[in-house]
Amino acid sequence: MASPAKKRKRDDLESSAQRNRSIASFFQGQASKQAEKTQQALQTPAEVETPDEQTLSDEALARKLQAEWDQEIVAPTSQVDTPTSEPIPAPAPPPLDSEVTDLKSITGQSKGILSLQSSSGTEDTVSLAVPFDQSPITFDADKYVQELKGHWAAQGGDATYALLTRAFVLANATTSRIKIVDTLVNFLRVLIEGDPSSVLPAVWLATNSISPPYDEIELGLGGSSISKALKKVYGLNSQGLKSLYDKHGDAGDVAFEAKKRQSFTLMKPKPLRIKGVYQALKKIALSKGSGSQEAKQRLVEKLLQDARGAEESRYIVRTLVQNLRIGAVKTTMLIALARAFLYSKPEGAEFSVQSQQEMARLKKEELAEVYSNAEEIVKASYARHPNYDDLVPCLLESGVTEELLVHCGLQLHIPLRPMLGSITRDLSDMLTKLQGRDFACEYKYDGQRAQVHCDEAGKVSVFSRHLENMTEKYPDLVSLVPKIRGEGVSSFILEGEVVAVDQDTGDLQAFQILTNRAKKNVDIGTIKVNVCLFAFDLMYLNGQPLLDRSFRERRELLRSLFVEVPKRFTWVKSLDATSADSEAVLEFFKSATDIKCEGIMVKVLDNVLKSELELNGATAPTDRAPGEKPDSKSSSISKASGGRRKALLSTYEPDKRLESWLKVKKDYSTSSETLDLIPVAGWHGNGRKAKWWSPILLAVRNPETGGLEAVTKCMSGFTDKFYQANKDKYAEGSANVISRPGYVEYYGAPDVWFEPQEVWEMAFADITLSPTYPAAIGLVSEERGLSLRFPRFLKVREDKSIDEATTSDYLAYLWRKQSEKSKLEGSPPAPADEADE
Repeated sequence: MASPAKKRKRDDLESSAQRNRSIASFFQGQASKQAEKTQQALQTPAEVETPDEQTLSDEALARKLQAEWDQEIVAPTSQVDTPTSEPIPAPAPPPLDSEVTDLKSITGQSKGILSLQSSSGTEDTVSLAVPFDQSPITFDADKYVQELKGHWAAQGGDATYALLTRAFVLANATTSRIKIVDTLVNFLRVLIEGDPSSVLPAVWLATNSISPPYDEIELGLGGSSISKALKKVYGLNSQGLKSLYDKHGDAGDVAFEAKKRQSFTLMKPKPLRIKGVYQALKKIALSKGSGSQEAKQRLVEKLLQDARGAEESRYIVRTLVQNLRIGAVKTTMLIALARAFLYSKPEGAEFSVQSQQEMARLKKEELAEVYSNAEEIVKASYARHPNYDDLVPCLLESGVTEELLVHCGLQLHIPLRPMLGSITRDLSDMLTKLQGRDFACEYKYDGQRAQVHCDEAGKVSVFSRHLENMTEKYPDLVSLVPKIRGEGVSSFILEGEVVAVDQDTGDLQAFQILTNRAKKNVDIGTIKVNVCLFAFDLMYLNGQPLLDRSFRERRELLRSLFVEVPKRFTWVKSLDATSADSEAVLEFFKSATDIKCEGIMVKVLDNVLKSELELNGATAPTDRAPGEKPDSKSSSISKASGGRRKALLSTYEPDKRLESWLKVKKDYSTSSETLDLIPVAGWHGNGRKAKWWSPILLAVRNPETGGLEAVTKCMSGFTDKFYQANKDKYAEGSANVISRPGYVEYYGAPDVWFEPQEVWEMAFADITLSPTYPAAIGLVSEERGLSLRFPRFLKVREDKSIDEATTSDYLAYLWRKQSEKSKLEGSPPAPADEADE
């Protein structure tokens, strides 16, 4: 499942798609209603007429139904025939579940009846007692596994959802990343040893997904579906539900409070299973056609009915609204999986694991190295093959070994996570970092990055940098593949930039033009926005991965084995240079910006410094077979080199941002940095701006928790036209305006909260310490966050999702860099008080 913000961004581009209203928007604009009287069913016949069943609360309806059943069973036959239009006197309050006796002991009959059940005390106390937040070195998984397996066997055999809820509660209770990882590690260990079949669904649920991004399955639930379920299952009316949401601002917290207030249920809920919850989500997502909404509604209600305890209700609803909020991101789960399989294995598995006693004897640095080695293998496998459906079974079979990269590695039609470039401030900064190295400068086109797969049968898949399947969006690229595949090329994975071009002149067009193309069901005969694919890398050829080969070799294979098609397929324009060629590089950079490119990408061509090769008597590695490992001299610097700095690798490293690839954009070449921030709230403007939102609160992204941290408010750089468009977009009562979200950190109280869904590029004068804003708090100061002096809006970054917004880590890095520069120049730091405006 994509994040809610990603889906909104995608849906905005599809005019035919119908947006699902968020649960927050469901409450907007509803008229206040008087709360229903929960004791209505207990009133005497003289006080009230028989109420309709739809107007009764759950408890009152239960009492009414109970009375009817009692009459049918214990009353004389003459009384059973009493007209049903007569009001039914309410019975005395039933005893608690522990006091309810079997019907047979009352009437001598064995027939079961509908009976009120106390909703208290239904929690899975065995699961809720497991201390997952202990260190994995001291956590005795086997002790709890034996107890839990007996508990599960008595209730059906599979691991209960309560166990996963326990892990969620402990992870949510801490901000310590170490504690969060330890909690997930120990939870996974218990499943690995006690119920291996539940590991995969647990991983999907803990990552707030049910499918990989390239084969995305959406739940398709609107806020109204969840609201209806909460009201029906927990006996709330609209006003009561709205009141809870206004107070808590989180759908899961609303469910938690509603479940706590529920005194009785019509039946004792069956325990939810981890596998059962995951399968229910799949059924919800796959429900299509006539009657699908009703089917989805029933599944949602069943999940809430079977939730045992308020915490299970909280996380069921958070899962349904796709905002789990446990502080665990993708990297956290990969780390947890790697460490869990170091300690535990399924019964009968043949791979070896580490002894807890041996791990406890390791020094801190040694333990960190053991963890790091395992984590690198799991991360590398996932980066090449990002699908838990394949990764987890491989881990269960072979553990964390090199075999994982063989069995769960690069595969056609499964996109690998792209390699990323580091940001440089300007050309001089780039030349300094790459001093002594051969590198290639390439135009950085203003388009959409694309990964093209083609197998021996000619099947073609096209994926975005976010791994979304774009094959339907670009049928013209699919039809182009047979023309560009040279002789001897049977299968391949190549990467390039899709750019809108004028087919008559060949001129490049802006990225906004490209966004005008439809995303699905595109008929090649109706395409109005033509594109050209500018290829720049080759990662797979004729059944063999090329990731371990140098960029120079990969580029040579790409250009020699594929065929150019004018204005439709060609190579990125490039220049090979060294740090001594500063004038040529500057001219190349200017030529890129002159034709409206974003700037240039600079990539290391070989794995070693030229001077290192001369010292070691080696030459650049060439003519290796595809997939062959590079020679040790090409991948690291020999100690004979006299302690020179480590060489940058020119291999393709999926999902890594390394300095062997550097971005030099025209924006970075100016004297000031820019940040990509997320608008999260606004205030009513004053004077001429009274009809608009001004100022607007912006936030950075915390990469560890997934939350957003307010960093500044801005009222500069906006045009009247933009102000109006922004007010229309975030109109009160619309789906884009929400109640106060729990995932946004801010101490103040804006007039309105925005649903986070877009990224704005912002310029600023300085970064300052601030008592007002929590951005990056704890990274540079334990008491103060960071903010911006004189922020100014530049543009909306339509090419970026909120997952690509500036992080708190990067903000802290810029602040430290600014502080070092200030010390060298002898200038005082910017005053904190000026940061707010």
